Amino acid sequence: MTHRIVMLALDGVVPFDLGVPPQIFGAARDADRNRLYDLIVCGAGPIRTEVGFTVVPDHGLEALSVADTVLVPGIHTGGPVIDGTLDLPVSRALRAASLRGARIVSICTGASVLAAAGLLDGRPAATHWAWAKRIGGLYPQVKWDFDVLFVDDGDVLTSAGVGAGVDLCLHIVRTDHGADVANRAARRCVVPPWRDGGQAQFIERPVPAAAGTGTDATRTWVLERLAEPVTLEEMAGHARMSVRTFTRRFRDETGLSPRQWLLRRRVEHARILLESTDLGVEAVARRSGLGSATALRQHLHATIGVAPSAYRRTFRHAG
Repeated sequence: MTHRIVMLALDGVVPFDLGVPPQIFGAARDADRNRLYDLIVCGAGPIRTEVGFTVVPDHGLEALSVADTVLVPGIHTGGPVIDGTLDLPVSRALRAASLRGARIVSICTGASVLAAAGLLDGRPAATHWAWAKRIGGLYPQVKWDFDVLFVDDGDVLTSAGVGAGVDLCLHIVRTDHGADVANRAARRCVVPPWRDGGQAQFIERPVPAAAGTGTDATRTWVLERLAEPVTLEEMAGHARMSVRTFTRRFRDETGLSPRQWLLRRRVEHARILLESTDLGVEAVARRSGLGSATALRQHLHATIGVAPSAYRRTFRHAG
């Protein structure tokens, strides 16, 4: 059976946020090219977008009652981002969907809609950094993280703005069906297959890095040799920077130290190998640069709380 996603469009909806999920989830297919998700759009009548045209959803709010996942795109006008209010029928429908066990997802300022409905109280959540002051002030009961691309809190997932919605949708596909399905969907949509949710948003900084002086090329260089030992000094040398300058610039661009970033990439590569190959745990550890099965078990457990064998069984079953 396909998974039913119902998108809730409200006045002031951001067209990009409304258009991304159908593309990503529509591109998610199994090995026989069967669709894995059924996505529909609902709303209370014609919806005025933020850029001056109107969309007419095919379904009313009643569609939320049959959703496996409810997804709220960003809005740039309306009560949730202006004064913290939300139409009662919308609030009731969202709360009812959550109470019966639907997964709840938002992109960008769609998180304000969830917060206005009371679904984020006491929980960690993300939204676009540019709205931090306003949304944070309207909903102080939420544990906002305005730096990361997205937050996965189990049954509630929230993302930052625009491109981070792509990352969150691919993360959901990957969680539901594994790396192969998510990677195929990303290739079909011509987008990067994966960016860690904890990666920093690209926040405006007073002194931007000069062209050609970033760490992107070095990160690509490191990813091509994950199985090899790579030192901080070697990374800095490749970037033609001092260790101090490289570390500072790396953290500005990724939100992580070089060592933290490298460890996350290695653990992620190990996860992909566990999902998509029959390699033993020792071989997975070596190919991902973690060195030993013991180290792989420790880092995987610290990251997602399960052992390699349990992780492999979960994704083999999901795929």
